[in-house]
Amino acid sequence: MTISKYERLVVRRPLRPAGSPDIKGLTPPMVYLSKEQVPEAEVSIELRWVHGVPEPASEVAEQISDRDRILLFMGTDGAKPQVLGGTVGLRLGGQPIVFNTTTSVFVPKGVPCDSVEWKDFQRPHLLMSMVLGDRDSYESPDRGSGNPDGVDYESFVIRSPMREAGPDRVDGRQNPTMTYMSGNQVVGVKHYIEVGWIWDVPSRRIPKMRHDNYEEIVLHVGTDPDAPEDLCGSMQFGMGDDLLEFDTNYCVFIPRSLDHGPLIWNEMRKPMLEIAMMLGAGTWAEGWEGSFFDEE
Repeated sequence: MTISKYERLVVRRPLRPAGSPDIKGLTPPMVYLSKEQVPEAEVSIELRWVHGVPEPASEVAEQISDRDRILLFMGTDGAKPQVLGGTVGLRLGGQPIVFNTTTSVFVPKGVPCDSVEWKDFQRPHLLMSMVLGDRDSYESPDRGSGNPDGVDYESFVIRSPMREAGPDRVDGRQNPTMTYMSGNQVVGVKHYIEVGWIWDVPSRRIPKMRHDNYEEIVLHVGTDPDAPEDLCGSMQFGMGDDLLEFDTNYCVFIPRSLDHGPLIWNEMRKPMLEIAMMLGAGTWAEGWEGSFFDEE
């Protein structure tokens, strides 16, 4: 069987770093994107399942990073996509932040993010951590000034998504999807993240597209906490002229100007999550407008 040349842009099996601290209630990190896996990628992404109140909580997040980061806490109840399944508290820039919904947190480089702890737990959910690399991902007049007085770090937290991407309705999948990071939500941010649920085989595939100005990252993740790498279905993802097949969680790094799509679902056993991230585009219009040339 011929292996597609685009497999170099795909992560089918996560790295599991050796030496990760043992935290009760939290699975070890599953790295789905890094330079080690895809040399072109400047972003690293790891996923962890939360199975209970993590102990010790102090091991969950580092205090200060020299890179911008995004933390995305995702509920896994497809019927209630904004319900996290627990209550989480953390300190961002020394300011207490508490949430119990699916929530994203933008952590500018140099700003302390610590004391992450779960105050209660109802059902398993996911924590996705992204390190944004060397690219300029955020513009602010306060950039480089350390921890300026008067900053309200609540403005870096998105507890309720915008719903702006996608057609009004496609049977089997969530439309519009949920925007959990953009320049419209966190002023100055230059990345766009949308999250969408697929509950059943969608009645319409996602058509072929191309982004000439930006790189894109797409993850598809199953929602079975007892089988953390299972996609909970099978699907095909077009890259160039090749149609790649998947039945486990995967991440695709899409360089600018590469034709990709269609996305075709063949089988669904349980709901799955689709996470798309446009690097450098702060709004949906910047990233996706004019990208689709095979509309159906």
